[in-house]
Amino acid sequence: MTEQYEVIVIGGGAAGLSAALVLGRARRRTLVVDAGEPRNAPAAHMQGYLSRDGMPPADFLAVGREEIARYGVDLVRGRAVDATRNEDGQTFIVTLADGRAVRARRLVVATGLKDELPAVPGVAERFGRDVLHCPYCHGWEVRDEPFGVLATTPMSVHQALMVSQWSKDVTLFLHTVTEAELSDDDLRRLAAAGVSVVPGEVASLVVEDDRLTGVRLADGTTHARSVLFTAPRPIPQTGLLDRLGAKLNETPFGSYPLVDPTGLTTVPGVWAAGNAMGFSEQVINAASAGYRAGATINGELLMTDLDTA
Repeated sequence: MTEQYEVIVIGGGAAGLSAALVLGRARRRTLVVDAGEPRNAPAAHMQGYLSRDGMPPADFLAVGREEIARYGVDLVRGRAVDATRNEDGQTFIVTLADGRAVRARRLVVATGLKDELPAVPGVAERFGRDVLHCPYCHGWEVRDEPFGVLATTPMSVHQALMVSQWSKDVTLFLHTVTEAELSDDDLRRLAAAGVSVVPGEVASLVVEDDRLTGVRLADGTTHARSVLFTAPRPIPQTGLLDRLGAKLNETPFGSYPLVDPTGLTTVPGVWAAGNAMGFSEQVINAASAGYRAGATINGELLMTDLDTA
């Protein structure tokens, strides 16, 4: 027999746990399905979350799991591999990788996204340490050090300009981007910010005593740098939303669902929260989105049941 819940939350990160906390406190029978692959796992600390600034992400999630358990929310470690609307038209069936199927009246999809890093030796190994992507997340901790920015597209100019707020020693390595791809405005702003521009493909990172010390180009020249910023290619984990029939909007950062201000997708009964609905959702934004979705779902279920009665 398929186990029945009122709400299933797919994803156990900040957005999913926040939605589950609200729903649990509202006395809704709720299940969280957690694959255990948070986007910020490589980072030692998370920043910018008021009252939690500097907290290790793993500790943050552990506290969240403890909190939802107090309110009777179930949590299963596993991966949701499919989600469909049941034949009754009123519920959804979620299938887990182990073959288990669970049913719910409403779904919250908080499956996040994955970062696809540039294929430069050393980048993946040092990501979250001295290879970084977000100055708001890490800029203060590495302020005034010599920065490099590894370009992945012409939009990397924007990243180079942004990180110059935290260091006045910034070098933009064009890598696979040509100088011709930079606009006059790009060049003017880079010059105004004091950002050096180095053409040529990056071959590898120079690491000594487990610390980044430089960037080596394909021609053999090395540039001393102790921090490297780059913009990974975001891969939204929206497969379940696609299978449920949610309308997706193509953006320069991937396809994300069209949602209303509460996170409701174009599929009635299905909400999205966190990086599953947008590229730039930081942890604090994701938690807020989960809260909104949880509160909205509780109210919607309440009114639906009262109208039925």
